[in-house]
Order: sequence, then C-alpha cells, then structure tokens
Amino acid sequence: MNKTLTSCLLATALAWPAVGMAQSQDTVWLQIEARQTVAGASSAARSYAQQLENVVGFSLGNGFYGIALGPYSPQDAQALSQQLKAQGLIPQDAYIVSGNSYAQQFYPVGTGVSLDPQPLPDGISAPEGAATAEDSATISVEDLARALEEPVAAAEGEEEPQAEAETETAESAPEPPPEPQETRAEAVQSERQLSRDEKRDLQIALEWAGYYDGAIDGLVGPGTRGAMRGWQEAQGLEATGVLTTAQRSTLLRQYNAVLEGLGLATVRDDASGIEMLIPTEVVEFTEYEPPFVKFEPTSDDLPAQVLLISQPGNEDRFFGLYEILQTLEVVPMEGERSRNGQEFTIDGENETYRTHIQASRENGTIKGFMLVWPAGDDERFSRVLDEMQESFTRIEGVLDPAIVAPDDAQAVDLVAGLEVRKPELSQSGVFIDQAGSVLTSSRVAEGCTELTIGGEHEMQVVHSDPDLGIAVLQPQGALAPMRVAEFQTATPRLRAEVAVAGYPYGGILSAPAMSFGTLADLRGLEGEEDLTRLEMTVEPGDAGGPLFDNGGAVLGMLLPRNDEGRVLPEDTNFAADAGAIVASLGGAGIEVQTTRGIEAITPERLTQRAAEMTVLVSCW
Repeated sequence: MNKTLTSCLLATALAWPAVGMAQSQDTVWLQIEARQTVAGASSAARSYAQQLENVVGFSLGNGFYGIALGPYSPQDAQALSQQLKAQGLIPQDAYIVSGNSYAQQFYPVGTGVSLDPQPLPDGISAPEGAATAEDSATISVEDLARALEEPVAAAEGEEEPQAEAETETAESAPEPPPEPQETRAEAVQSERQLSRDEKRDLQIALEWAGYYDGAIDGLVGPGTRGAMRGWQEAQGLEATGVLTTAQRSTLLRQYNAVLEGLGLATVRDDASGIEMLIPTEVVEFTEYEPPFVKFEPTSDDLPAQVLLISQPGNEDRFFGLYEILQTLEVVPMEGERSRNGQEFTIDGENETYRTHIQASRENGTIKGFMLVWPAGDDERFSRVLDEMQESFTRIEGVLDPAIVAPDDAQAVDLVAGLEVRKPELSQSGVFIDQAGSVLTSSRVAEGCTELTIGGEHEMQVVHSDPDLGIAVLQPQGALAPMRVAEFQTATPRLRAEVAVAGYPYGGILSAPAMSFGTLADLRGLEGEEDLTRLEMTVEPGDAGGPLFDNGGAVLGMLLPRNDEGRVLPEDTNFAADAGAIVASLGGAGIEVQTTRGIEAITPERLTQRAAEMTVLVSCW
C-alpha cells in the first residue's frame, strides 16, 4: 500500500565505522572507564560530559563498552591525564590507548567523531618542553600507547622486562604478558572495591550461567559464594568461591557475548519523544506510522522488529491501544497480559514470534515500545529486552498523528500499516445464560486451536450436536452478558416476518447487523421437523446468529449454507428449530430461558435487543 509521509528526519546515529580502522597515526585516546552494558556506559558518558569535553563511547568487543576522551596528541593526552586525575575528575586508573580496539560508537548519539587531534580544554596545558606532533612523527603511537598501558614496574617494585624483548621487530611484537594471578586475599580485597551494582551484575551473570538462583541483591553471601565455586570448577579453576579480577572479566565477557553483532546503540527520536537502546545491526528505521516509529529487519537472517509507541491520549485511548495491539499479526494470543490505568504489558509467543509490548500513560501522553523476535532465540531476546527496558527514557515530545496525510488510504485489516491478525473463520453466536455461554454453529467450532468471542474472550466447547448443527461455548473467564436469549416454544405462524442478527463481515463492523425476511416453512425441504425454512438473503458470517420473531424471542439459529449436490435460490436458507435446540441443550444439562409470548416490538427495539445478546465468534 502506497504511503504518503510528511517530510521528517530521524536524527540519530545508528552505526558508525570502527575507529580503529581509520585511526590517525598522530592521536591517542584517554580511556577513563569501561562498563558491561551499553545502558550503564551511556549513563556514565552523559555524566562525564557534564564536566569534561570530547567525551566519546565505543564498543570494546567481548561485551564491554569504553568511555574515552579525545582524540589528542600523545603529549596532550599525558598532560590531560595528569591534571584531570589531580583534580579528581577521572579515575586514577584511567590510561592512554591507541584506539585500535575501538569499534562501534554509542556516544554521543547523532554525531560522528573527528579523528583529528583535539585542542586541550581551557585550563589544561601541555607540559613545557613537550615534543610537538612533528617532533614525534617518527614515534609509533601504538608503541607509546602500549608503553603507557603497561603498569609502571619501578613504582610497584617489580623487575624490569628482559632485554631480549627489545630485539623484537614491530612486525613480530611480543604478546602482552599474562595478567598476574591474584591470591584469594587479593581477590577478596579487589571484590570489596566493587559497587553494589557491579556485584548485582556478577549475580546476574552467574544466574545466566546456571550457577545462581538467589536474589539479585548485590550482597555476596553463601549462595553467591557457592555459585562462584561452581563456575570456577566448570572453568577448570581453583574453586575458592572468590572470583579474581580476571575471572570476573571472563564471566562478564561470556555473559555479554550473546549481544555481539546486534549493534545495541542509543537512539534518540525527538519526533516521538523516546530515547532507548535499539539493536541497530538487525533493525533499521523505515518510517513514521502513528502511533508507531517503525524499525524493520535489515536482513532475512534475523527477522526482528522494533516499534516505538508514542501518541497523545487519555485513559480511554490508552485502553483502546491495549485492545488494538492484540489484534496485530505479530502479537501471538498465547502469553501473559497485565493492565491498569497507567501501564500495560503484553507478552505473546508462538512457533513464529516472541513479542513483548509495554506502554505507560503520563501527562497526557502514551509511550512505550514493541519488540518482535523470531521464536527459538530466547536468550538473545531476553538480553536485548532487558537492555531496552533498562534504557527506555521519555524525553520531550510526542508523535504527531498528522505526520501521515489525512487522506492516506488505510486497509481495514491494517493498523498503522501493520497487518492485523485474522481468524481462520468468523461466524455469529448468541448468549444463552448469565454465565456467558454462547450458542453457535458447530462448523465454527471444528478444528480450532482457539475460540474467542468479540476477538478477546477465550471460549471452550462444552456441547456439540453436529446432526443439528449447533455447539455451545463457555467462557474461560467471567462474563456478564447484557441480555440472554429467550427461546420461543409457541408455534410461529407461517409467512411471519422474522429477522437474523449476525456479523456478516466478520469483525469489520463493531455491532451485529439485522437481516429481515419471511418464515417460509416450519420444516426442511425433505420434511425435517428440526429445521425451519427461511426466505431471506444472508451472508456466511451470519451463520450461528439468532433467528428472532417480531417480539424478540428466538425461533432458532441460522445454519451455514450447504449447497453440495444442489443449487438453491440465494434467498433460501435454514435455521435449527428452537424446540430442537432446547431439547438438545436439555439433554446436555444446559438450562435456557423459554417464553410463549408473542407481543410484537418495534424494529428499533428488536435491533437493540439483538445487539445486546449477539456476539462475534472466531476460530483461530
């Protein structure tokens, strides 16, 4: 379907080239921190940027995300490092790197990074006598950065490296020395330096690895110690119950490896007023389709989708959105739902999709998101969802409904350009008791994975009479019908005016339609006494609907047409007789209301009465 969108831009940087691939030979970076999640790293970068200039964030690979300043010339970077540490503005363990390991940029959003040396901030000056960029042009930046990254041996009382290392050529540079192994006491000491959030991260990683099933509280007790011992044993390490710095790094790297290749990056969309992490390697922005900002798959390899949800609205619109979203093809009916006046969540899963939707209502705006992921990839789905939920942020703005031209054509089976989930078969039915039981055609109840009325209330078959063509459905939850059928036990007169209530076009109409005709015979064409013959034109969706006399009593139930072996006039149709229906239901222990009243009512009152008891029955 062609769409006409007003001119709009998505002001966000979804992916930037790896810095290490284009790193200038005259620049280095001052790396000040690394985090295990993009959300945490983005938050830290924003905090640093309030006091420091040239704050940048890059993926470091293996599930880590670095925050750096730069780029600067090597001499400026040294001066900056010394003075910022002296002022307490950066950690004391910040160090200078070449940037060769930097991959995708995640901060700042929407702005590329210059690879040219940046001037030092005001108040920071290079040391006197420092070599200029030209003076150091023959010095390898990588060698300088490597030297700066090494611990200062003299300061720690360690031995100097052996002289033979100096004979190595640049082409065959030695592997960095293995990290010294911590003793248990040293590991305990380094663990004490961890924040409570960092300890929670370890518990989450241990839970993911299958060794921890306690509370994620950041308190290291016997359960956490046992999980650490279990992980150490599985890795072939000494089971001390205390992870060393290197072991913690390995555990978190294993935990975050599942996110590699997804390109999680912060996307800020001012049009919708939403900022959050999105897997930008597997989805890309395609269009605004209020109330959605749509991100479609970048390839068929991983058919994921992300939709940002943004619209103005009160509680009525909020509840309406909740109902509409569940009609989408990509939202399976199986799964948990929760809703109150301020927020809702929808989780659906089938053999094709796993979908999560969440939205909340604040200050007259409704905002949220939907993540659709292929079924069977539960681990990545769960991790991506956690990152998206943690990073979801409301910012100023809400998606303008007028962003789509008002005369834009919209198919009735699409909601904002998304295909609505459609049932295999839809027919009609009628409430027959105050518990919400529904009489309908046995055809609609055959071979269904799921049955619903009104598109939302799940039903189950409790009685079926294929010979008569009827079935009774009962709700799986509480229902309170406005009105129930009263079956007419008095014999109607021939040629009386009758009417059928039903949903001739499935769920396209929000209320049942009335079809009027004549009672042609009290028997079928072959003398069947459990049938009545009608002269009226109906649609397939009307089948299962109640047949009314002019007083609003139910004379029977419209049966689906069966033209096999014969061709009948279009206005020749049949209904199961009320007496036969009552007998069949009574035999199954189902009690219904009956009447012998024949007082006529107006067509307007009849239509209103029919609307209060007639329902749409769908087979999925």
